Formats: sequence, structure tokens, C-alpha cells
Amino acid sequence: MFDQIGFPLLITLKIAGLSTLIVAITGMVISYILARRDFRGKWLADIVVTLPLVLPPTVTGYLLVVLLGKKGALGSILYNLTGWSIVFTWQAAVIAAFVVSLPLMVKTTTAAIEAVDREYEYAAFTLGRKELDTALFITLPLAKKGILAGIVLSFARAVGEFGATLMFAGNIPGRTNTMSISIYSAFQAGNNELANTLVIILIVMSLLSMAITAKVINNWKI
Repeated sequence: MFDQIGFPLLITLKIAGLSTLIVAITGMVISYILARRDFRGKWLADIVVTLPLVLPPTVTGYLLVVLLGKKGALGSILYNLTGWSIVFTWQAAVIAAFVVSLPLMVKTTTAAIEAVDREYEYAAFTLGRKELDTALFITLPLAKKGILAGIVLSFARAVGEFGATLMFAGNIPGRTNTMSISIYSAFQAGNNELANTLVIILIVMSLLSMAITAKVINNWKI
């Protein structure tokens, strides 16, 4: 029973948790730059970050294989140096989840930062605060509701990720069979009872995360 339910649940939480942590940090940096900086090619950077949101997940997974696979542009360097390939590992699933969920974090957080009144930042600069301090202690805290919403959306997207993970990390029992992939495998094998159980678990997880987040946001003062 653990192999059928316990492991997929644990590996899904592990992958989603790690990818969301990376997404949160990376997303806030990218969002701040997009919201507070004007530079040549900004529109292109925005498109590149947003692209995984509109691409079919299987295409995203294929591109990751082409880029990070054993014979890929970057993956070949890693393989030549270490003799190890990231494809078909749980680390590959983390990367896939990160890539597909990052746009949700960036879009939500960028909008939240843009909504922060810049007068607060100008006042901080006048008092001698550096930009990094102002961003960390004024801008981001004022945008905290949008940031939290982005984190929750990214986590939910990572938990439900299927296509890119299947292409890049595969479906290896005991290694990369996440909840979504396990549901697909159970359905394909005609094990509807297992599929139904996994579906119910994912639904409950999603409802709990949304309920907790809504409560936290409502209790926060702007």
C-alpha cells in the first residue's frame, strides 16, 4: 500500500516543496526586476518567463530533455564532468515543476509589486535606505498577499504537474512516480480503486491549501 499511495504522496510533496522554495526566491527577484526596472529587451524577458505557462507541458518537457539531457547543450557538460545525467531522476521532476510553475509566481508577484505605492520607497531612499533594504523591508512586505498567492498557485501547479514531469523524469516506480503520474498509471492498468483514492487525496490537499491560504490572507493587515 505504501508503494501505491505513500511513496507517490511523499515524492510529490518533496518535489512540490523544493520547487516552490526555488520558485519563491527566484520569482521574487525576477518580479522585482520586471516591476521596478526598465531595460532593453524587458518585453522579451517577460515572454521567456511566461512561455511555459502557454506551452503544452509535453513540449516543455521535451525542451528540458533537449537542453539538459545526456546529449543536451547543458546536460552533456554535466555528464562529461560527473558521469551523471539528471534525466529520469526526482531532481528532474523538481526542475520540471519549477519551470512550469515559475510563470504563475512571477505574474502574480509582479502585479503585487507594481501595486505598491512608490512613495513609500522614495521616502525610504530619502532616509538613507539602500534599494536592497527597501525592497526587503518595505516593498515585498507590502506585496505579501500577492506573493503568498503566487506561492500557493505555484505549489498547486507543482503538485499537479504531469506532462513535463513524464517527459523529463519519466514514470519509474519508487523513483519518479508522482501522484499525477500514479493516477494515470492506475487508470491505464484498470485499477480504478487506486486511481479514485489518489484523486481524493489530491483534491483534499488542494482544498486544504486554498482554505489555509485564504484564512491567512484575510487575517493579514495591509
